[in-house]
Amino acid sequence: MSSAPVTTIVKMIDSLPIDVQDQVAEHLRAYIDDLHEEMRWNQSFERTQSKLIAAAQCAKQEIAEGQATDMDYNLL
Repeated sequence: MSSAPVTTIVKMIDSLPIDVQDQVAEHLRAYIDDLHEEMRWNQSFERTQSKLIAAAQCAKQEIAEGQATDMDYNLL
């Protein structure tokens, strides 16, 4: 069973010529692939967010204690 928005989209696409339907379908595939990638990124970020916060706090503490050194970007 489809949701109301999906039903609306299907009706809209059905009203188009077949060749345009194919174009819309390809655009939707690409868009949905992008959404899935974004969702994977968000999930990955959520799993590592606490580690990122801890690393930032550690760096801030090292800077405050004078233990940090400037990064030499020419070495990269």
